Amino acid sequence: MKLRPLHDRVIVKRMEEETTSPGGIVIPDSAAEKPSRGKIVAVGNGKVLDSGEVRALDVKKGDTILFGKYSGTEVKVDGDEYLVMREDDIMAVFS
Repeated sequence: MKLRPLHDRVIVKRMEEETTSPGGIVIPDSAAEKPSRGKIVAVGNGKVLDSGEVRALDVKKGDTILFGKYSGTEVKVDGDEYLVMREDDIMAVFS
């Protein structure tokens, strides 16, 4: 990848959401919301604290995360869509 995040930012690839509901109803693309789950494909070096120290991020490349509906900035690189967001925008990590 030709995109490297800086400081406390991460690059996320959205995961596809289920196209059927738990009851078996097929959800058309026009009614489906954007997925709020994704996989981290790159992480920055860490957050620079007021003291000048760099605190490493709590997430790592390959983690599956949950983020807010309007989190991050969408970018397109080599035809693929990614989200660039701060570590603070991540709500949870799936284990």
